[in-house]
Amino acid sequence: MAIKIDNQLTAQKLVPKIERLFDLSAEKILNLEKTWKPENGTPIFTARGRYTTRGWTEWTQGFQYGSALLQFDATGDQRFLEIGRRNTVERMAAHVSHIGVHDHGFNNVSTYGNLLRLMREKKIPFNEHENNFYELALKVSGAVQAARWTTLADGTGFIHSFNGAHSLFVDTIRSCRSLAVAHQLGQVLMGEQDARISLLQRLVEHALNTARYSIYYGTARDAYDVRGRTTHEAIFNTASGVFRGPNSQQGYSPFSTWTRGLAWAICGFAEQLEFLESVNRLGFDEVSETATRLLDPLLNAKLRTARPAARYEIMLVEAATATADFYLGHSCADGVPMWDTGAPNLHRLPSNYPNKAADPFNKFEPVDSSAAAIAAQGLIRLGNHINTHSDEKMGDRYRQAGLTIARTLFGKPYLSTDPKHQGLILHSVYHRPNGWDYLAPGQRVPNGESSMWGDYHARELALLLLREVRGESELTFFSCARRD
Repeated sequence: MAIKIDNQLTAQKLVPKIERLFDLSAEKILNLEKTWKPENGTPIFTARGRYTTRGWTEWTQGFQYGSALLQFDATGDQRFLEIGRRNTVERMAAHVSHIGVHDHGFNNVSTYGNLLRLMREKKIPFNEHENNFYELALKVSGAVQAARWTTLADGTGFIHSFNGAHSLFVDTIRSCRSLAVAHQLGQVLMGEQDARISLLQRLVEHALNTARYSIYYGTARDAYDVRGRTTHEAIFNTASGVFRGPNSQQGYSPFSTWTRGLAWAICGFAEQLEFLESVNRLGFDEVSETATRLLDPLLNAKLRTARPAARYEIMLVEAATATADFYLGHSCADGVPMWDTGAPNLHRLPSNYPNKAADPFNKFEPVDSSAAAIAAQGLIRLGNHINTHSDEKMGDRYRQAGLTIARTLFGKPYLSTDPKHQGLILHSVYHRPNGWDYLAPGQRVPNGESSMWGDYHARELALLLLREVRGESELTFFSCARRD
């Protein structure tokens, strides 16, 4: 069971597919902007090709308006800048101060962050008041997310999910971009008696605890410990701060791997490695020393004497490479995974199914293209980082895998060419255990539908590669917070 990596593929060779994707993307964004009624809530996933909503949390609105901003970045078409900017100003304020979710990085960095980045990159004119508005939104958003904090028995903690203080979601590692941006903009969280709480400290602790409790390393933590396997949710006793066990909300079981959660981990840890490069290491040593002491059992004696930032980087690399290797070993040949590696009906598929391209129309278990879109971006970022810092052969493997997945997603049967279908990338899955995904007549499993996060991350993946080919600066979430 493994992806067949094309080692000859380049970003340049994908340009025709990328340009086609953005041509189709323009139609989809305009269609949704024309037909969606904001009073109905936030578009989340499609049913019969039309975006619909499903009350859980409003975590995808930033992807809706952020997609328009990515479209503008790729094409220069002012219509999409106007859609993204106007809707961010008019509709995103509630997300900035939302105390009930862990999704600030998804909603606010995708909107306010993209707008500030475009201004910093001089792709839109500088306006002091507009600049200050975006900065303030990002500062507040990062502090609000950091306040959603659970303290553990060892004194560290994590940002808990909307499920409550006991719940650590693996998804949040990518949403932590909100804390990183706010920190870079100079923000702190003010607590009782005016205590100044470092957002960077909380980011580091959350990332380390995600690496410790959400990712497996083949160390016999339990009977199902396989290196790179990922649990969607880690559960803690909030009275004692002690870890109790793995759980899953959207995966099949606590002891199988929900592949979108796996993809969030790959991408989130890879982005934190990129962010680490932009942080002053002296300041980083100060905030990370306490947290990185917890890594001692996971590091050899030589590495224990390294500076905290170096130890932190080692843990990020281990978490990122473990999850990346597991993904590559458990996707189908074209790089698209089944929705969960332990899904109950996988045994009913042909025994050689992993050696072939994923079949979205099989009768037993759905694939998840959104997991592929997220993972592809993470693999490319991880490959670029490792290429620069250590093992070029390993880095090339991850990067080429990401390009291979991008090629798959940017063509049939995943790229949506039907103008009546509002989605961009087909065969995404939302919540299989709850049965929320639309089943078309005659189909036994969900297929043919799209999700707002899958579409956004496909656009972000395409823009990442397009900017590389154009010779532009690398697309990073923290570019918006850089001081020139």
